Amino acid sequence: MQPQDVAPRPAPSSASSADPVVDVEQAEAALVEHYPRLARLAYLVLPPGLGRGRRVLTAHALTQRALPRNRTTTPVIPAQSTGREVDPGYALVRLRVVRTALEAGRPLRRAWPRRSQLPPLLPHVRGLKLFPRSGGADELALDQRLSALSGPGRAAYVLRGLERLPDDGVRQVLAAAQVADVDAALREADGVPGQYGLLGSPEFDPCSLQARPTDLLRRRQHTRATLVAGAALVVCGALLGLPGDGWGPDGAAAPPYAQNPAAEAALDPGQLTKAAPAAWETSARTDFSVWPARGDLTGDEELLRRALAVWARPGESVGVSATPGTATGGPAGPPQLLYAGDVDTARVVILHDGLRLVRYAEPKDGSAGAALDFARTDGADRAAATAVVLGRADGNVRYLTAPWVTGAAARDLARPDSAAEELTLTDGVTSPLASPVQQQSGACTSWNALELTDGSDTRVVTDLGELVPARLTTGRPGSAKDASGAKALDAWAPYACSLGAVRGQGVRSVNAWEFATQPLPDGTGSGAWVCTRAETWRGEGARVLAQFRTPGGVQGAVAAKAQDVPACGERDPQVLAGVLWKSEGGHWYLLAAGGRDTESIEATGGISDSAEGNLLTAKAEQGARAELKGTLDSGRTIGGLR
Repeated sequence: MQPQDVAPRPAPSSASSADPVVDVEQAEAALVEHYPRLARLAYLVLPPGLGRGRRVLTAHALTQRALPRNRTTTPVIPAQSTGREVDPGYALVRLRVVRTALEAGRPLRRAWPRRSQLPPLLPHVRGLKLFPRSGGADELALDQRLSALSGPGRAAYVLRGLERLPDDGVRQVLAAAQVADVDAALREADGVPGQYGLLGSPEFDPCSLQARPTDLLRRRQHTRATLVAGAALVVCGALLGLPGDGWGPDGAAAPPYAQNPAAEAALDPGQLTKAAPAAWETSARTDFSVWPARGDLTGDEELLRRALAVWARPGESVGVSATPGTATGGPAGPPQLLYAGDVDTARVVILHDGLRLVRYAEPKDGSAGAALDFARTDGADRAAATAVVLGRADGNVRYLTAPWVTGAAARDLARPDSAAEELTLTDGVTSPLASPVQQQSGACTSWNALELTDGSDTRVVTDLGELVPARLTTGRPGSAKDASGAKALDAWAPYACSLGAVRGQGVRSVNAWEFATQPLPDGTGSGAWVCTRAETWRGEGARVLAQFRTPGGVQGAVAAKAQDVPACGERDPQVLAGVLWKSEGGHWYLLAAGGRDTESIEATGGISDSAEGNLLTAKAEQGARAELKGTLDSGRTIGGLR
């Protein structure tokens, strides 16, 4: 008994003004969630003649370049053989991966080769060869058969087997990827036995790698030559640098444009502000402004100088990310230091300027590969200023917690009956816990969250791929409470995996509210209607999902969704949603529900019926479409969420 959308959106077959527009944040969320799958897709489509090592690095480079620079339309969303709806963000990055992987295999016939045809500059590994783990004889035979195909032929085979696309869907993707003869590619793929299950083997997984050294003698010779050249550069640099002045090296920062006394004061590590260790105990404010400076490197002025300089003018090699709506400019005045210390394999600095949190991270062995992350935190209160992400590594995440936090634990939201796993707190830093952001793609079976206590309150937050974790609450908008306690955890369990839909969107909090319970027409029990609303730090762009769960269902099914609407929120807690439902006897029904203030519901269009109260049950046909209208006790009318 599976619910269906009341008004499913047809997938477009060609680029037009009606093509879905994909925001960069939506594409990034799809790329992060399905990164291992997309990298595997690129690896399989790339020509085997590149060699396994270069093929691995190229697959990662092409996958990371698949992120668009701005809002983009996706010209093709092929139907899946399973009939499931495809996320437009995933369809876009998948198409870009296939297109660039095919380009990389084409011969160089242009005066200027395409970027995908050149060896990748990043990622780059020195002194090691990286390649996937070897499979068995079947995997080797399949790899040899695929190597005999053209690039489009390999792409057709992989899209059939790995993506489970029917031939019409494969045609759409290959045509959008500018393949000249799509039918020839499909005929090539027909010549390879359909051993699609082998495509999931570690043999073809560029994210699960083995490492071996390169040619050690040749590397030693190159090292000697590099040392001689480096010594010459040092001498030349010293001569060119005299008789200049300044504070010292700025690491990965770009050169300054002009001397500005106010800007220089903001970048002086000696001017950084620090809250007193016990300021939070007496302050009228309990937000990030009263966090003391922690970490074992708070006195490292060279590290702090680099962090401030990179913040003011990040160089080309610095990876910069920001939550939507967050300015990335330099500090207006000396910021506040919250943390400076070693976190796993990096040195990390956390700064706060009253409106933003800024995380600077650099490898312990130098400033190459530095990263800079921004997050809005204006208007934060005690409930929102509980933790900050210090770093992610090996699928785990570490947090710096507020000074008033006395205990931390990891909890699986999808398994509310399982016990919380206690985490150690060392100077406010948690021991690592598995991050749901970096879990493998596929069926969602768990969702890890962080449970924090301060002696009186318990809060639950979750990592959504950003600097500040999102707070989880339950209850009617306006009176929602933290998702702690057995009842609240039970309420969240079926909907935990839906949090993946709001990754990377600057989410401040997510509330789950059961707004109705509806008896099923075949007498098998009652279904639960739950609305989840994700509020953002910028105050706009909230995402609302209406989900329906039948008795015995492990997860809720999304019946309707909307972006940037007041429904199901504190300003307007009203919500109305419907779903097509099939009974065990094979009969189809329209089930619709509103909140307790709904006086009546009316369905029009393909289904015509009405009911008094906040519940509607009407007989329907499979695939029927309906428009919903609800009338509130106040006489106001509302439309169905979509």
